[in-house]
Amino acid sequence: MPNWKLPFRLYIDSCGEGLGAALHQKQIINDKPVEGPICFISRQINPTEARYGASQMEFLCLVWALEKLQYYLDRTLFDVITDCNSVKSLLNMKAPNRHMLRWQIAIQEYRVKMTIAHKSGNIHKNADGLSGWALANTPENPAWVPQAEHHLEGICVCQLESMLKQ
Repeated sequence: MPNWKLPFRLYIDSCGEGLGAALHQKQIINDKPVEGPICFISRQINPTEARYGASQMEFLCLVWALEKLQYYLDRTLFDVITDCNSVKSLLNMKAPNRHMLRWQIAIQEYRVKMTIAHKSGNIHKNADGLSGWALANTPENPAWVPQAEHHLEGICVCQLESMLKQ
């Protein structure tokens, strides 16, 4: 059970197969500070996300993890640990592309609560394992994200030939 008075540590990682996040918190066990797990989430990426670059993919992972773990992260300060050095600079990007701008806006509420730190990939095993062995992106996965459906609201699609015959 988390202690809402103590900060959390959110480890994130992405790879060509999926996204992974591990939420931890320092706890006192036998009078010693120990970092204990609170929650693990993962999901596979979709074909569109598979075309993202490494930095974009890691930023996507951050936005996804913040959304899915909002229950925990809304209440206290937390550190984000990533193996991608550029995530920090992406937050302050002056001319972001449309994805980055949308993601910057999505995480705006967390900027005063979180600090972002880099940790080498070979030390960053928990989230790394989750992203490499991500769960299927299906409704059975609690970290599921529905595929975006493109609806054309208010537009009637018809065949031009049938209109010309009338």
